[in-house]
Amino acid sequence: MEFSTKIKMAEAVARMKEAELARQIGTTPQAFNQRMKTGKFKYEELEQIAAALGAELIVNFRFPDGTEV
Repeated sequence: MEFSTKIKMAEAVARMKEAELARQIGTTPQAFNQRMKTGKFKYEELEQIAAALGAELIVNFRFPDGTEV
């Protein structure tokens, strides 16, 4: 699943509109919308987004045998 999709889902859970999220992370709604279209985010940006949404960012690798790294 792309980060843009996950961000949209997280916005719904947090009951926050995309424009408000953009402002909270210090960017314009237009610029944030562009980033959502490309789906390319730096890890630091994802941390900011998570914090603004009141969520925890967890990134891991899960292998077929259940091992997570």
